[in-house]
Amino acid sequence: MRSTTAYYGLVAAVGVERLVELVVDRRNRRWAAEQGGVETGVGHYPAMVALHTGLLAGCVLEVSRARRPFVPAVGWPAVAGVVAAQGLRWWCIRTLGRQWSTRIVVIPGAQRVTSGPYRVIPHPNYVAVATEGVALPLAHSAGVTATVFTVLNAVLLRHRIRLEDEALRSLRPGTAAEEETPERS
Repeated sequence: MRSTTAYYGLVAAVGVERLVELVVDRRNRRWAAEQGGVETGVGHYPAMVALHTGLLAGCVLEVSRARRPFVPAVGWPAVAGVVAAQGLRWWCIRTLGRQWSTRIVVIPGAQRVTSGPYRVIPHPNYVAVATEGVALPLAHSAGVTATVFTVLNAVLLRHRIRLEDEALRSLRPGTAAEEETPERS
């Protein structure tokens, strides 16, 4: 019982983190709009929000309805994966500075970021999302939620990365300072 309560707390903490992201996103999109930022790929955004909300709901529902157990050999490494995903996500947010967003917004003429996690991985935030999408459910044996999220997320990210790469082609090559970086997830 204690492990289930702790797990619900973990899911709630990830939910709160998502709300904080939305506050940062709103502030940054206002700033980007003042700089002439252009949003693309608007059509898939509601599906992305639904998918991420479904991940959190699925974690709680599967554990409560199917009475999934906490299996330490899987659960603890999965919790570590959730923590690592949050660290990577916030490294991305910090690296991109004010132009980070949950949406695809590019400021015309800005310089493409190739520093921080972007010097190693083209789309590090999506690595964080994929990791979290597997690790959060598996922290309490919610394998159905992990599988469904992973499949749907792969379909969504295939579309989103194509749109994002197309939008980013308009940027100048190189690395800009954190406060002057182009938006990218």
